Amino acid sequence: MADAASRLTGLVEQLLGAPLPLRIRAWDGSQAGPPDAPALVVRNRRAVRRLLWKPGELGLARAWVAGDLEVEGDLYTALALIAGLWERQENPRSLVRALRDPEVRAAALGLVRFAGSPLPPAPPREEVRRARRGLHSKRSDKHAISHHYDVGNEFYELVLGSSMVYSCAYWSAPEPAGTLADAQRDKLELVCRKLALTPGQRLLDVGCGWGSLAVHAAREHGVRVVGITLSQEQAAYARKRVAEEGLTDRVEIRVQDYRDVVDGPFDAVSSIGMAEHVGAERYLEYADLLHRLLAPGGRLLNHQIARRPQRDESTYALDEFIDAYVFPDGELAPLGTTVTQLERAGFEVRDVESIREHYALTLRRWVACLEAGWTRAVRLAGPGRARVWRLYMAACAVAFERNQIGVNQVLAVRTPDSGASGMPLRARTWN
Repeated sequence: MADAASRLTGLVEQLLGAPLPLRIRAWDGSQAGPPDAPALVVRNRRAVRRLLWKPGELGLARAWVAGDLEVEGDLYTALALIAGLWERQENPRSLVRALRDPEVRAAALGLVRFAGSPLPPAPPREEVRRARRGLHSKRSDKHAISHHYDVGNEFYELVLGSSMVYSCAYWSAPEPAGTLADAQRDKLELVCRKLALTPGQRLLDVGCGWGSLAVHAAREHGVRVVGITLSQEQAAYARKRVAEEGLTDRVEIRVQDYRDVVDGPFDAVSSIGMAEHVGAERYLEYADLLHRLLAPGGRLLNHQIARRPQRDESTYALDEFIDAYVFPDGELAPLGTTVTQLERAGFEVRDVESIREHYALTLRRWVACLEAGWTRAVRLAGPGRARVWRLYMAACAVAFERNQIGVNQVLAVRTPDSGASGMPLRARTWN
């Protein structure tokens, strides 16, 4: 009888209809596949059982988070090979259906050697369990934000570095020699310049994170800032930073839903990496509210990850791994949809800048920080959560590099009835 690695490789290639570009190393020590390629290490039969019970991305994710599955060699190369293989499938969902085929299942069952109908392996404890009812209600959004951001500020410091900015940095060169902190500072300054902040103005920072933009805008541009977040841990950290900078008279950090902000008008609004949490059904409500909170002539800087549009948008589904382990209920929209919704709310969109490659560079730096501090990361967040973050950030870096997703800064104005937008005649004076 063939060894486990050969049987696994044959089974996968039967499903794919193509050679597997990765090595497979199985629980019995056997190996199969290209010798110079990264290896997919299947540590035990439970990994196969997870795929049988939950065919597709979620089954793979559960195996990874539980430690049943690992990559030996360069993780980015392995993920790029997998992504390329997946893209070449005419209908990737047919692979999931194929795993339910009786003959395929029989071959897989022979690998895991159990009879009858045993219970499925329990999902890792890091997986979010919640009802889909009340999607993007204030209660469900608070729960989703807490799951992602209340991991512990020490863990985020390890991953994000001293800047504590959890969004795409802005690198000054194609091959950046600068530090992550430099690139994040440049991003914060870019946002402030696009908003044309001047001393005495009021800025609303929606989804303020750990207060980095609020502190920068108040300290460097003399504005008064209201920063809002749903995370108790973020708010506590941000308030401490504000106090240490001596900016308590200019910066207020609130634990507050954006739908509960009523003390406009503001001269400017920043929404950096927050709109992905809003959801398609709520997006126009979000845009309407920000428009109402802005004074006439006020600017909005909306920094948001975008997915590629699909020919049939009705087939769009949430990413199973991201939804279950990273950003519960998070939704990505195509750039055109975002611009249209902002315009429907009354905004005049004046500039769109894609910084897709910048995010890939940022994510690679975050992964490097995580790997360098791996032992401490596991101690702070647990092995499962650390594995979630390593896979999620590395996979996202590959997705940005392959143009599967992008990130854009959309600058919009609440143009008054007179039509005087206040924008300069020459575009991009901030560069």
